[in-house]
Amino acid sequence: MFARRSASTRVVGTVLVAGSLVLGMTACGGSGSDGIKVGLITKTDSNPFFVKIREAAKAQADKDGAELIALAGAFDGDNEGQVSAIENMVGQGVKGILITPNSSTGVLDAIKKARDAGVIVIALDTATDPEDAVDATYATDNKAAGVAQGKWVRAALAGKAPQVVMLDGTPGGTVDTFRHDGFLEGFGITNSSPEIVGQENTNGDQTKAQTAMENILQRAPGINALYTINEPAAAGAYQAIQSANRVPQITIGSIDGSCTGIADVKAGKIGATVLQFPAKMAEQGVQAVVKFAKDGTKPSGFNDTGSQLVTDKPVPGVESKDTAWGEQNCWGTAGS
Repeated sequence: MFARRSASTRVVGTVLVAGSLVLGMTACGGSGSDGIKVGLITKTDSNPFFVKIREAAKAQADKDGAELIALAGAFDGDNEGQVSAIENMVGQGVKGILITPNSSTGVLDAIKKARDAGVIVIALDTATDPEDAVDATYATDNKAAGVAQGKWVRAALAGKAPQVVMLDGTPGGTVDTFRHDGFLEGFGITNSSPEIVGQENTNGDQTKAQTAMENILQRAPGINALYTINEPAAAGAYQAIQSANRVPQITIGSIDGSCTGIADVKAGKIGATVLQFPAKMAEQGVQAVVKFAKDGTKPSGFNDTGSQLVTDKPVPGVESKDTAWGEQNCWGTAGS
């Protein structure tokens, strides 16, 4: 799962079963000079965004002399699996848990039990609802990222009457809500606006997005603007659009900032994307847990890890950087 392992890395080939749900568990790094254990729970272990978080968390834990225990849900939306992972980590004696919650409310009881047991819990990428259900959050300001996407897509239409499709993620998460609402705000419409001619949940999955887009194109052949929750969804939508010979007709916006996504922007598959900094989320989260373990200092509040619109088709009034910059900073740690 990781590009490189040090000689001291321990890999534990254990499978944690929760009902019919399966999670892969890996203990990374040595026990550390201070015996500090840091837990990491991502939504899945396959999405490149969460792979990047895991890699960055491992590297930071190694640097800080801590042990990283990494678990993931079996699929996007696997709340039961994440609850089991929290309970497992508390049992292993972690000092803190970093979590990208599948649902902003579905894991709150387990988080409260962990905190009551003296474990600090930090949300990465996805805020809980309420936000103070965790000690702190390290994440993109997803509302601002959505606004940037919406402003660019609207401006890129150059005055054409919009016919908008929304390819959302998974209902119930703050990431999905904030990005969706931000796009609408930036674009200048609401959920009830007649400009929206199609909307589907894709779970941020490329295959599901492709199928959804194929179906929508049959119902709404005149669409010219597309919101996507992330770059895998944008890639799937593009495949459907390309197969239907509609590429010149439809402007695609997205959010993620992966190196693959930046390449898709450069190739003209995605018009613009909003780059995030998942490595920074993971690094700052691990540092906060280690600091807590050493001197009792708890992190607090929402900590914006930054975002940046990237496109090779800049529009007036929307600040952006080109794909050359994006290639240098894709999912890196540089601030916006």
